[in-house]
Amino acid sequence: MNARNKRHKARQLLVQALYQWEVAQAPIAEILAEFLTDNDAKKFDAEYFQEALLGINENIVELDECFNPFTKRPIKELDPVELSILRLATFELVYKLEVPYRVVINEAIELAKRYGATEGHKFVNGVLDKTAQKIREVEFKAKNAKS
Repeated sequence: MNARNKRHKARQLLVQALYQWEVAQAPIAEILAEFLTDNDAKKFDAEYFQEALLGINENIVELDECFNPFTKRPIKELDPVELSILRLATFELVYKLEVPYRVVINEAIELAKRYGATEGHKFVNGVLDKTAQKIREVEFKAKNAKS
């Protein structure tokens, strides 16, 4: 399995872990241990999974503040799957500058199509597009100037 596929699988597991964290309110350390134990580390980027899960946990308020102005509703009213995807993607936009914002958004859309509600990917796309414009302003303007 190549690095890109392992990263994609890590994102899938992250959405599941973040969903579990949001819904079950289990301690993040328990969720981390469970996912690392129950999944074959050769099939996903375990280091990335751990870094992102702990990073989201540590920076949850900041991350929520980045995208919440574009949701038009309080965090508590968001679908837990969409919320998990938004938190993961926003973490990547803020802390993983080596990942192009378009890759972050495309991955989030794919995750929303797979795990979210029927039209959830449209909501995720709209929120992340605005969030990326704010967080990655220079990259966003440079990409769109070429278009």
